Amino acid sequence: MLDPDTSLRYDSDIEDISLAQDLKLLAEEARTLAQAELAFQKTRAAYVGAEARTIALFGVLAAVVVFFALMALVFGLVLSLASVLGPWLATAVATLALLVIAAILGLSARGRVKRVRSVLSNGGTD
Repeated sequence: MLDPDTSLRYDSDIEDISLAQDLKLLAEEARTLAQAELAFQKTRAAYVGAEARTIALFGVLAAVVVFFALMALVFGLVLSLASVLGPWLATAVATLALLVIAAILGLSARGRVKRVRSVLSNGGTD
């Protein structure tokens, strides 16, 4: 349990602090806390900015590598079909297949844009 000697008690050596002085000390501590929090948030924002730049760079590099992988796949498709259909017809088939895929993706994107526009124009009351 608590030892009576260690319990809280008024020390006569500590001078009485008025309410105004106490509020002044509280305001100074709040100002110090706000400055420390602002410095912390600035450091945090700088870190996030630097990381966002790196993430964007890695994302772009990944997209470039995926593009080249897809081009290798298309090239392999054309080579494989060339032995069966001939080089010109194989190129035409691969091109047509890619254009069909692009059209489907484009129509899907257009539909989503229309949906977003309708939500924004109605204020999201759908």
